[in-house]
Amino acid sequence: MTVSATHIETLQAFGYTPEEAQFLYLVATHSGYFMARQFLAFTRAHWGKRTTLFWTKLQNNRHARTECFPKHGVVYHVFARKLYRHLGRENLRNRREHEIEYVQRRLAMLDFVLAHLDLNYLETEPDKRWYFEQMRGIPAHYFPSKTYHGQPNSQPTVRCFVDRFPMYLDASSAPPVVTFSYIQPSEANLTEFVRHLAVYLPLFRELSEFRFLYLARTDSHFEKAREQFDSLVTIPLGSDPSEDLLRYFAVRKTWDERQYGSLTEADLIFRNQSRQRFGAPRFEQLYRAWKTGRVADAQVRDEFQNSDSRHIVHFETRLLKTIGVERGESEENR
Repeated sequence: MTVSATHIETLQAFGYTPEEAQFLYLVATHSGYFMARQFLAFTRAHWGKRTTLFWTKLQNNRHARTECFPKHGVVYHVFARKLYRHLGRENLRNRREHEIEYVQRRLAMLDFVLAHLDLNYLETEPDKRWYFEQMRGIPAHYFPSKTYHGQPNSQPTVRCFVDRFPMYLDASSAPPVVTFSYIQPSEANLTEFVRHLAVYLPLFRELSEFRFLYLARTDSHFEKAREQFDSLVTIPLGSDPSEDLLRYFAVRKTWDERQYGSLTEADLIFRNQSRQRFGAPRFEQLYRAWKTGRVADAQVRDEFQNSDSRHIVHFETRLLKTIGVERGESEENR
């Protein structure tokens, strides 16, 4: 990852050193929050004068404030609108105040970025939209999106890729393979992970190959996360579309006939995802004909078999390391 000289010079104009400016750029772009251990690790400094000077600059410029969370200690929040505006990041929600669960995940994102500074990140929503629309030719309606409603008389705003988990390109392959990621929160279940995969699935379907990283502080969910990913992404994308369509018809018919006890949780998840995939009028007409027996399974297979290209999907679980050292573990810089 290379930070542009323009961004470094912009931050240096506020009195930051080149190294401080680069760190501040990473924080503003990827997290909005940081801890002293992360700054120390990035600058390879120790507790003392270096951290004091940096915090004094942040405070004098009114670029950051401190927040203290139980069991986490002091967290620095880079919130100043003028700083984000100078970096072309004014619309990022990083500068807003958030609950501890949100802050924990943002700190984890920064840990990942600091541990992998060599990666070619798609840093912002415009970067991601440009890559998928211009380089891959994928329309925006396939992107994961969220609608924000402002004042009663204002128009709603649609934003894409609002989770902002690290996303980067592997330049060693041609064309470059995009890597998505997900950072597991502290909750002891995978409900959010399942929802995350569901909103990204339309985009996944448009890619012939991609990678996905499941990141967590512990490995307690790794096995289950892989099972969920295989069930919701790998198997459906690698399967014959005609078989998916027939399964959808069978599950839908069972639901329509109110035989709910015959359906598993996996069936319901598959049904919800397939409703969008097979929502066109063509499929609706085919379902009605199939349900009444006017179209047989063999006819469906003949029409749709091998009509979709197969996908190459790489999935990896990885422990997310805590970057840096905690206070008191190193000598002060003199």
